[in-house]
Amino acid sequence: MMHRTARFLFCFSLLTGCLVGSALLAAEKEPANSDQTTIVTFGDSTTATRGPLVVYSMILQKELPTEDKPVKVVNSGIGGHTTQNAIARFKKDVLQHDPDLVVIQYGINDSAVDVWRDPPETKSRVSVEQYDANLRKMIRQLKEKQIAVILMTPNSLRWIPRMKQLYGKPPYDPDDPQGFNVLLKSYAAAARKIAKEENVPLIDVYAAFENYDKQDNQAADDLLLDGMHPNTKGQRMVADLLLPQIKAVLAKQDK
Repeated sequence: MMHRTARFLFCFSLLTGCLVGSALLAAEKEPANSDQTTIVTFGDSTTATRGPLVVYSMILQKELPTEDKPVKVVNSGIGGHTTQNAIARFKKDVLQHDPDLVVIQYGINDSAVDVWRDPPETKSRVSVEQYDANLRKMIRQLKEKQIAVILMTPNSLRWIPRMKQLYGKPPYDPDDPQGFNVLLKSYAAAARKIAKEENVPLIDVYAAFENYDKQDNQAADDLLLDGMHPNTKGQRMVADLLLPQIKAVLAKQDK
């Protein structure tokens, strides 16, 4: 029969060997992501995939440089979501991808007042103050982890008959071409302020759509599928705004 001390040393050596072996095995299985750049696009239905529509995330995946380092774009947009939903799924849908860069765009659903309900809502789904706090929380978490951030304002909206039927009541003004943006514009302004104060790059999609609308023989409606979601042309515009900024951020990271 093996002496107690001998048995103890034998078992201890087996245990130590197993622990060391497990550690080595885990190290061998650790994925090598250092040679890949991961970008997460995080937003609502204006970011999410939409049937056959080529959304801006797809354009980024196709057109970002891949000669030196492969780029993977993860689309984490979900229709109907606000920054409150974003906070709840931030770890699973953003951080778990171990991104190098995150593009954040929210605001349309946050600002929405659901006047179509019975009885009608009288306040935005998420107040502009809470929207501000939510965006700052996510940005600061990313910066703490040394993950780059690009913030985008929401695109502006336009009336179509169905939207007037749903939202054509105060505080919205269905008789004003800008009446669907009466609240959204303050959320876009909040995003601009946050980007400046948190020192992160801003893509001002709202301003780009409005500037497009001011040019002769063109209108913001030309950039929208349904008065709300960017169409092929609108998605291309967003991608064209993002591409140089993303390239600049990635070049800075490589230095």
